[in-house]
Amino acid sequence: MLVLSRQRDESIMIGDDVEIIIVDIRGHKVRLGITAPREIPVHRREVYDAIQREKREKEKEAKAEEEVKVEKEVKVKKEVKAKKEAKAKKEVKVKKEPKAEKLPAEQLQPEPEKQHQHQ
Repeated sequence: MLVLSRQRDESIMIGDDVEIIIVDIRGHKVRLGITAPREIPVHRREVYDAIQREKREKEKEAKAEEEVKVEKEVKVKKEVKAKKEAKAKKEVKVKKEPKAEKLPAEQLQPEPEKQHQHQ
């Protein structure tokens, strides 16, 4: 850690774009002014820590949601596979069963009753 001594209205440069100015000193409190490009976030430590906690929680939730989504996809794939296997087994079973012979139409019609002649 670099420790610097500064008095009111003096500044510190961080790189070419960030300037920290000592605005006021009152007792044990120092007021700072910070000039930085908008794309560089500047936060008090407690705010920064809260932002980081929130990010971690969101990442954890997103990971949990992704895991649930993957589990559902795996379950659906297993169900589809099981249905395909069941269908394939059924088709194999149907193919193994002997086919019924097709009879000509005249054999399918009932025979006319023979009339007995009484003597």
